[in-house]
Amino acid sequence: MSDTNSYHLTASASWRDYLEMCKPKVVLLMLLCATVGMFLATPNMVPWHILVFANLGIALVAGSAAAMNHLMDFKIDADMARTKNRPVAMGRISTTQGGIFVAVTGVLGLVLLATLINPLTAWLNLASWIGYGVIYTVYLKRATPQNIVIGGLFGAAPPLFGWTAVTNSIDGGGLLLVLIIFAWTPPHFWALAIDRMEEYRKVDIPMLPVTHGELYTKIHILLYTIVMIIVSVLPYLIGMSNLFYLVSALALGSGFLYWSLVLLRGTNRRAPIETFRYSIVYLMLLFVALLIDHYAFPVDYLIQFEAA
Repeated sequence: MSDTNSYHLTASASWRDYLEMCKPKVVLLMLLCATVGMFLATPNMVPWHILVFANLGIALVAGSAAAMNHLMDFKIDADMARTKNRPVAMGRISTTQGGIFVAVTGVLGLVLLATLINPLTAWLNLASWIGYGVIYTVYLKRATPQNIVIGGLFGAAPPLFGWTAVTNSIDGGGLLLVLIIFAWTPPHFWALAIDRMEEYRKVDIPMLPVTHGELYTKIHILLYTIVMIIVSVLPYLIGMSNLFYLVSALALGSGFLYWSLVLLRGTNRRAPIETFRYSIVYLMLLFVALLIDHYAFPVDYLIQFEAA
């Protein structure tokens, strides 16, 4: 398939095509994590304008970065079954149209955050946009099998965005939430990479199962899952959460460990995609547990932190 600049567009773009470019399911998960970060940053309720405008700004910047990913990867997307129907890959949206959409949504999101929330949150979102939209998409994805590990830092930042939207400061609690998602990202995405290994091999993207083999990747999924479980209990160990969260984290982590072991055994052909799907449920429920614990079983962590 030739460059989209010379495409004959198969159909006029609809709003659904532009929404698809934003990867709405991924952005919704990011917004959940960002919202939990907001609530965990204060012992009180989050002001309504922060909830509304911070999430709107974060969604616009995240959607812009996702659209940038569509734009830069359209040739790869066209050759992969999972992504071949994406709007830019199919030619429903041209590179020019996509570029304008990326710029408008990104700038609008940053302006909202800078003017209605605080400049720190806007700068952090800009750094994340550059990290995912440019450094990961353009360079890391094609350069190293550790692309997900390194690039995962950019996608792990949403709870910190929520935290700084409330506090206007980078604190240990917000960074710990980032660390949880950072540890979660490799086993989450490597499971999908195993399921789509031949597609990544076809387009010459050096995902870990392509460069080091399936068994090597499964072992690393198991190891990172163990690391993730350890990291996930840190909020309890530092007094940031209570027993409800600890039990939830261990129960959810046990489920992730189960699927990692099923994946390693190799007797279930659906284990890679089921592990990937469980990983999404895991992160959602883990952050919901943090939120429930924060208000149902309050601790004095934030009061002590603010006093210090």
